[in-house]
This record gives sequence, C-alpha cells and structure tokens, in this order.
Amino acid sequence: MGENESSVPSPSQQDKKMAYHKVNADKRAQGHSPYLDNDELQATALELEWDMEKELEEPSFDHFRLDGAVQHHLGNSQSPDLDLEPIQPSSSPKGRFQRLQEDPDYVLHYTRQTPKSNRCSFFQILKVFCTAFILFIFGIVIGYYARKKCPSPPPSQEPNNPHIYHEILKEIKAEHIQQIYRDLLQFPREDDVDVAMKILFQWRSQGLEDVRLVNYSVLLDLPGSSSNTVTLKTSGECFYPSGQQCNKETKTLHSQDLLYSYAAYSAKGTLEAELVDVQYGTVADLIRIQAITNVTKKIALLKLGQSPLLYKLSLLEDAGFGGVLLYVDPCDLPKTTDLADKAFMVSLNGGGDPSTPGYASIDGSYRQNQLNLTTLLVQPISAVLAKKLVSLPEDTVQKDRCIPLQWPAAGKKISLTIQSVTTYKTISNVIGYLKGTVFPDRYVIIGSHHNSLNTYSGQEWASSTAIITAFIQALALKVKKGWRPDRTIVFCSWGGTSFGNIGSYEWAEDLKRVLQRNVVAYVSLHNPVRGNSTLHPVASPSLQQLAAESQSFNCVEKTRCPGSNVSSVQIQGDSDYFINHLGVPAMQFSYEDIKTSENSSFLSEALFPIHTTKTEELDSSFSLHETIAKLTGQVTLQIANEPVLPFNALDIALEVQNSLKGDEVDIPQLLAVASRLRDTAELFQSDEMRPANDPKERAPIRVRMLNDVLQSLEKSFLIDRAPPGLYRNILYRLDERTSQFSVLLEALEHCKLHQSNETIQAALSEVLNSIKSAQVYFKAGLDVFETTLAGKK
Repeated sequence: MGENESSVPSPSQQDKKMAYHKVNADKRAQGHSPYLDNDELQATALELEWDMEKELEEPSFDHFRLDGAVQHHLGNSQSPDLDLEPIQPSSSPKGRFQRLQEDPDYVLHYTRQTPKSNRCSFFQILKVFCTAFILFIFGIVIGYYARKKCPSPPPSQEPNNPHIYHEILKEIKAEHIQQIYRDLLQFPREDDVDVAMKILFQWRSQGLEDVRLVNYSVLLDLPGSSSNTVTLKTSGECFYPSGQQCNKETKTLHSQDLLYSYAAYSAKGTLEAELVDVQYGTVADLIRIQAITNVTKKIALLKLGQSPLLYKLSLLEDAGFGGVLLYVDPCDLPKTTDLADKAFMVSLNGGGDPSTPGYASIDGSYRQNQLNLTTLLVQPISAVLAKKLVSLPEDTVQKDRCIPLQWPAAGKKISLTIQSVTTYKTISNVIGYLKGTVFPDRYVIIGSHHNSLNTYSGQEWASSTAIITAFIQALALKVKKGWRPDRTIVFCSWGGTSFGNIGSYEWAEDLKRVLQRNVVAYVSLHNPVRGNSTLHPVASPSLQQLAAESQSFNCVEKTRCPGSNVSSVQIQGDSDYFINHLGVPAMQFSYEDIKTSENSSFLSEALFPIHTTKTEELDSSFSLHETIAKLTGQVTLQIANEPVLPFNALDIALEVQNSLKGDEVDIPQLLAVASRLRDTAELFQSDEMRPANDPKERAPIRVRMLNDVLQSLEKSFLIDRAPPGLYRNILYRLDERTSQFSVLLEALEHCKLHQSNETIQAALSEVLNSIKSAQVYFKAGLDVFETTLAGKK
C-alpha cells in the first residue's frame, strides 16, 4: 500500500502530465495519427481535452508554461519542431484551440512547417550567398572579355561633300607615288600570279581590308625558243624583227627584246612571198593595190595607225593576203621619241580567253580549239628593217622635215618565219572592295593592270598600279576616322592585259549578271603617263561634263590649268568589256605627247620595250602622276558619293545629233528619231534631275528610281555586231578626226570596196534601232516617275 502511495504523482506532476498528454493528443490529431482510428482511444482523448479545458479556467494556471515543450524545442531533433509560444489563459467559453484557429495569426505562428534546424538554415543561406557571388564574378569576367573582343561602334558617318573630297585628295602626294612606283619595280620578273600576290599584300598594308585574288586558266600565245625571222630571198640575208642580222652575238645581247617582238595569236609557220606595200591598209589603199597586182598569198607591208589594227587585218585577210609585216612610220611618232630601230609586240586577240569566247574560263568550261585567231602570218618589225627590205634611197630622208615612208607597190621576195607557242597559263586579278553605306549594291570600278612581260610595257603598269595604290592609301586614312563612301568602290588590278584584256574579260564574264545590274561607272588608269605634253581626258558622253568640272576643281591650286577638251573616242585597255558589253559609262585621264600627224591614232596598240628609266625621264618629279591620281580620285569620289549620279542625259542626245551631221549620212528617219530623243532627254533633264540640285526633292524612292535610269543610259547604244576592232558602243568615235558614227563610216567604206549597199543598210538599221531604243527608255523613265508621283499625291 505504501509503495502504491509513494508511486502516486503529486498534483503538480499530474497537471504537467495532463498537459503533456493533451498537447500530444492535439499533435496526433493534427498529424492524423493512425492511433486515433480506435474509438476508445478517441474517447479518451476527448475526455482529456475536456478535463484540460476545465483546468485552464482555474486562476492558478496563469503562469503555466509547457516546459517540456520548450525543452523539446531546444534539444530534441528527432521529432517535429512545434516552436510553441507561452499559452495565455483564455476566458472564452469556446476553449483554447477553437480560439487559436479563429485568430488570424494562428496560421502564421502555429501551423506545421517542414522540419529544419538552425544549423541547416545557416548552411542553406551560405550556399545561396556563395552561388550568387560566384555568378556575379563570372558575369563580370564575361562582360570584360566580351567588350574587349567586340569592336566598338564606329564613329558617326561623316557627310560626303567637296570638303571631304579635298581632305582625301590632299593626302595624295607625288613623293608617295614615286616611292610606291620604285617599290613595284623591285619585284623580280616573275609569273603573273606572283606579281599579283605582291600587289595584294601591298593594298592590304595600305589599309584596304577586303582584297581578293581571282585566278583564271587561259590560253596564251607566247614566244618560242628562238626569235621570228625575216629573210631576203635574193641575198639570203637573215634579219631579226629589230633589223639586226641573225647571229649568235646579237641573239645573246638582246634575247628578251627579240623574243617578245611578235604578234600574239598570229598564224604559225613559214611563208615565202612577194612583199607588197599597202601603206595604212585603208579601203582606198587596197583598191589602189588591187588595181595594180594580184595580192593573193602575198605579204603586206603595213603601217600601224589611223584605224584599229584588227580592222585593217580583216580587210587584208578578205583581200587574200597570206602575211603581214607591221611597222610604225617615224613620222607618226612624237619628235621626242626615237623608236625607229625598235620592234614591238601586238595582240591579235579582240578580248578575253580565245578558248572560251563569250564565257568565263572557270573549271569545267568547254575549251575551243583557237590556236590562231587569223589565217595571216603577222610579224611586227622596226622601221629600220622596213627600209632595208625595200632598199629605200637615202635622198628621201631630209633633216628639216619628216617624209613618210613609201616605196613601189611590188617589192622583193622574202621568207617570213613565225614560231610562237600557245599554252595554258594562270593569270590573276587583284580585286579590292571598299563597301558603301547607302547603296552597297552599286559599284564604281577603278582599274589598273599589272604586267609580267619582261621589259615590254613594264613601266606603264608600274605607273598605273602606283597611282591606284596611292589613292587606296588616301582613302584608308579617312576610313579609319569613320568615313565610308555611299556606293561601293571596287579596285582592280588586271592580269593578261597585253594579250587582249584577258583578266578583265574573264572576271566580267564570270560576274556578268551581277555587273550588268550593279556597276554604275568604270574609271580607267591604263597607261596614265605615256607622254608629258598634254592631258588627254576621254569620257562617255554622259560623263563629259563631270570630267570637265573635275579638271577645274583640281586646277585651283595649280599654276597651269590643263583645260583640255573631253572627247568620246576609242581607247586601249581593260575598260573595253565594260564599255562594249555592259554599256557602263567610262572615263580615263592620261598624259600624252602632242600628236605629230593625223595618222597617230591607235599607235598605242604597239607595246615597245621601255627602258627602266623612261617613266622617270617623262615625269621626274611625279607631278603628272599626282595630277592623274587626283583627277581620277575626284571623279571616283563624286560618282561614289553624290546622292544623284552625276550623269548628263542631254549630252548623250546632243552627241547622237552631232554624229548624224554631214553629207555621208542624211537620212530623214534617223534625224527625226534623234530629234525626238533630244526632246525627251531635255524633259528628263529639266524635270527629273531636280533632286540633283534640291535636297528637298530627294525622296529615297525617287532617288533610287532616278539613279537606276541614269546608270543604264548607254546600254541602248550597244549594237549586236561591229566590225573587228570597232566599238559595239556606237557613242564612241574612232578618233578626234571623225565625228560620225564609226559603224556608218565603215559601212560606207565597205560599200566602196565591194560595190554593194547591203552593209550600209544593215548599219543604218542598227543605228536607228539604238536611237529609238534610247528614246523609248527615256520616255518609260518619265512615265514611271509620273505614275509614282501621282500615286503619292
């Protein structure tokens, strides 16, 4: 009994025990303990709850705390964390637990949470902090390197105006051009590809970023292992083309000059025949000769000049000649030039790779068998040799004046041996791009050429390449400051020019569709300094006004202003394809010597061996080079940057009317359509060219439409067929002596030779259709503008 009494807990202990059971019962009720599924246990729990409520109403319970619960919160980590606050006594008849559930703070303070300890919370917070810190540092590192590698945005685009042009052009200096020129001459005599690579590296070093090398495998006609020869049958004397007698000593001393005195793409073999003097090979000369002798299979002694070589050779071939000896009459050369004892090189190739006529020489192209472009054996010789072959009397040469060479029609019998070799070689073009910002799909092309033909035309290519390189250098300095042209400028150094403009033809044929749509002008630097007497500007009719204005602009700082007349005449060089196949307006500035006779035209077709000091003798200070560079740069910048292309439509119509003047061509129908062309051009010039002078009129769509019309003005004047050597673009005359359309003049001459008017009728039809097409084109442009403006209103 005593043991039982001693085991009975005291009232205080009983109270604590009851509270403990009550809290745990509540805990099990909230946790849906499986033990509460038993009815007996549930009833016991309810009884305990009622007893607890009764006890809570006693005043002596004011300071009751669940000490066991507090201790549990502090030390027990194996049971759910209750985190209970001190329970205040309640006077509510509803009881403690119901009141807590109605209290809005009940959920916040007394709902069950996920089990966690202070230690776990600390480590989780530390983990989140470390992760955020690492990501922050990582972001800083990425941002630093991204900013370091990404280029900064370019400075604001500077406006294009004459002041900007002046800043660019003032960087072109004679001493810079001279230094570049001398550097180019240090190149060893290497293949075309090697020279092109060095030009490419030079352009890149000057600051032109986008420069490419474009190669083509083409058919070239090169000298054989020994020189061609001319032998007098009567005496047996053998001569090299220069006039020197055939012997080992002469061959050793002048081997390169002898080898490269030939006509590329001539027929090969040996021909023994009588020599016949045909002078300049005109239609009148042929009529006179054929009235005297039979010319079949004979060898013509032909002077270079007066008209294109290919045209004269076609006449001789049609007449039945078997061979031709070419020479230059000293009376046609400038007085300062002494080339009487020099032979030269010519090309009989009208343009491009002869094995792929009309299409590009790319991999997989069909190669035609075009070893010879003529049936004639053609050989250039010196004037000295020409005199020896006909035994010219000494008294025909006078010191006070030059007497043109002339001898009996029938001369001596000679033997001509031609042994050049055709082979496939790689030629290279260097193409550089300075991309435009406003019209990047419109190209202004400026072209020079490089040459690896030993001493032949060697200094001329260095002059043109030095000028274009100096221009690139001046532009690059402005580009570094944020400036760029509105239209893309394309810089080209062509290969294979001496063999018939092969590099430019192949590149243009390769990209023909793109160039037809995108090229707006071609500026030529072909042999810019071949004399030092006069400036000779040549331009398409639509660019003549710009060429004249550029001379005035560049003469402000000069003591003597050139003030030369601008003409539209045929020129040599790589502009050929762009003028005659794409109808692109073209322009060229060059210095020449004063022509001594009216027969001096087309003498530039001959490539004479040039001494290494010849160019510096012509222009010792390189001031002429500087003038050409600035004139070329001026027109290039204006075409590339003016909002409206600086082309003159009315000048084309005036040129057409001037070309129809004279008694030779007096066809009322031609004159009438030419008059309508002028009327339409005047309306176009006055009405639609307002945006060129008034910035308020320069709505983008109108400017774009206007420029599209202007850049295609000359395409209407390309005829389908033209005689060999004559331009397909009929806007260009043969030379300054003639004012009529060259195709009409040639047709009239052909009519005299063959006693037929069929050719003249065909030529008249070609000209009529061209003028009519141009007039319709202008009219269509006006209609489009009127429709657009009416729609906007």
